[in-house]
Amino acid sequence: MARGGNPFGGGNMQQLMRQAQKMQEQLAKTQEALDAKEYEASAGGGMVTCRVSGRRELLSLSIKPEAVDPDDVEMLEDMVKAAVNGALRQGEEAREAAMASMAPGGMGGLL
Repeated sequence: MARGGNPFGGGNMQQLMRQAQKMQEQLAKTQEALDAKEYEASAGGGMVTCRVSGRRELLSLSIKPEAVDPDDVEMLEDMVKAAVNGALRQGEEAREAAMASMAPGGMGGLL
């Protein structure tokens, strides 16, 4: 048992608390930076392009006029979904990679 009856050791606990606080600050900065990023994806050979924020918000959607076929609205809908999902996936992969790199030894799967 550590001096003073504290089984955790006073100095070690304070150091652990400082490390935890530092990690929280780093996490907050990383999340803020990820939220500020933008991701872009296109579908249909560039017929549909979208941009999303790191906050998972659609910022812009561009559809070329030649992509609009009144007789095949379903194809346009599919291109929009593909572009939006592609951009969101990029953002999510960036977020996961950033969080995993911050996790101490092997805890990446927990975040």
